[in-house]
Amino acid sequence: MSKLLLVGFLFATCSSNNDTAPQPEPEPPVVEGDVDILVTTANRSQDLAWQSAIFGSSSNMSPTTIRLNRNEKYQTMDGFGTAVTGSASYNLMQMAADDRTKFLKETFSQTEGYGHSYIRIAIGCSDFSLSEYSLCDEPGIENFALQSEELEYVIPILKEILAINPEIKIIGSPWTPPRWMKVNNLTDLQPHMSWTSGHLNPAHYQDYGTYFVKWIQAMETQGIPVYAITPQNEPLNRGNSASLFMGWQEQQAFIKEGLGPALRGAGLSTKIYVFDHNYNYDNMTDQEDYPVKVYQDPAVAAYVAGAAYHNYGGNRAELLDIQQQRPDKELIFTETSIGTWNDGHNLSVRLMKDMEEVGLGTVKNGSKAVIVWNLMLDSERGPNREGGCQTCYGAVDINKGNYQAIQRNSHYYVISHLAAVVKPGATRIGTSGFTSTGLLYAAFENPDGSLATVLLNNSTEPRRITLDDGTNHFSYDVPAKAVVSYRWK
Repeated sequence: MSKLLLVGFLFATCSSNNDTAPQPEPEPPVVEGDVDILVTTANRSQDLAWQSAIFGSSSNMSPTTIRLNRNEKYQTMDGFGTAVTGSASYNLMQMAADDRTKFLKETFSQTEGYGHSYIRIAIGCSDFSLSEYSLCDEPGIENFALQSEELEYVIPILKEILAINPEIKIIGSPWTPPRWMKVNNLTDLQPHMSWTSGHLNPAHYQDYGTYFVKWIQAMETQGIPVYAITPQNEPLNRGNSASLFMGWQEQQAFIKEGLGPALRGAGLSTKIYVFDHNYNYDNMTDQEDYPVKVYQDPAVAAYVAGAAYHNYGGNRAELLDIQQQRPDKELIFTETSIGTWNDGHNLSVRLMKDMEEVGLGTVKNGSKAVIVWNLMLDSERGPNREGGCQTCYGAVDINKGNYQAIQRNSHYYVISHLAAVVKPGATRIGTSGFTSTGLLYAAFENPDGSLATVLLNNSTEPRRITLDDGTNHFSYDVPAKAVVSYRWK
C-alpha cells in the first residue's frame, strides 16, 4: 500500500502572541494508517503534534484537485537550513549536553527530526561572531590557522550535527579577508586596516585563493566536508561590522586569477557560488545582473556553479531573470532574517509572509536551496556586536537565563516544514489544476520515488484540497492561514 506522510504547520489568525510560552517537545509519529500528519496551530494547542489518517478509496471528482506531473521537471533540490554562526554555536554550547543533543536531533535528524539538510558558516568572523578576526591575522599566508571560535564553538557543534546527519551540506562565506590583504580601493592601494569595507588587493589574489584552500582542508581535517563557498558575503555592503566591497569586475578577476586555480590546483571539488547579496544589487546600476556579468568570462564561468541571493532588497523575480539569462547556472538562496523591524516574533503573521517569500517563493523561482540566518540566538538577540545586527531574532531563541527554554520562530517552522518532506536530490515537478487567491504550492519527486507537495493557504477561508498524482489521490481540509506539506509513495 502507498504510504503518505502529511506534515502540516497550521496557523490560525489570532490576536494574542504567546510565543514566549514553553513549547512541548516533538512526539514520535503514531502510525495508524496511510497518512502521518504533523500539525501546529497559532495558539500552540497543536505545536508540531503528530496525527494520522488514511487514503480515501472513492474516485476523484473534486473540483479543488491539484494534479502532479512527474514528467514536467525543474531544478534539483540541494536542501534547506540555517546559519550556524559563532553566536549560534556559542549559545548551543551553553546548553546542557543532553538538551543540546535533543534539540540538534529534532532539527537535523532524518529519522528522529525534521531533517534540516544545509548549513551556512562563516570563514573567519561574521557580524554574529564573538569578536573580529580572520584566520590569518599576521601577514603571510603561512600564518593561517583556525581560531578559538572555530575550535571551541563552531567545529564542536558541526561535529555533533554531522554525527546526527552525515549527509548535511555546508557552505562557507567570508565577511572579510585578513586586513593585510585589504586596500582602500583599487586606485589607492594603501593598506586598509579596518575590518569594515576596503577592497581586496589584486597583489594578494593568489594568497587569498590559498586562504580558501587552507580553510577547506583544515575543516576536512576536522572531519567537516565543505560542499560550497561564496567568495564574499554581501560584496556590495561596505557597512557591515566585518565587510569588503567586491564589485563584479573584482570578483570575476579574483576567481580567475586566485580562487578558481587554487581550488583546482588542490584537487578540490568545492562549488563556487558568486554574488551572495540582494536581489536589487543595493540599487547600484553598474552592479545589476552581477552574476551574469561575472559569467561573461568563459574561463571564470567554468569555475562557477551558480549564484547566491539574499532578500534584504528587491524582488525574488530577479531569480527568474538571472535564470533566463543563464539557465546553465544554479541559483541558491543563502540569507534572510527576522527581527524587531518586521514583527519577527509574531508567528501568525511571519509564517505566512516567510513561507510565501522565502520558502515557496524562492523555490518556485528556481532556487535549489533555502538557507536562513542564525539557527539560534539568545533572548537578548545575541551574542551580537556593535556594527552588526542587534535587532535580529534567530530561527529559534533560547532563554539566556537558563539556556533551556527555546522559542521557535517562523524561520524554524519554514525550514523544518520544507526539509521534512523535500529531501536532498528531490526534483521540483509540474503541477496543474486548482488555483485560488492566497493559494501557493510546489511539488517534488524525492530520490526514493516518493512525492511531496508544500502548500500555503494565505486566505481567510479554509480549503478542501485534493492532490492527485495519476495513481493515488488524497483530500485534506487546509485551514485558513495555514501551511501543509504532504509526502507519499
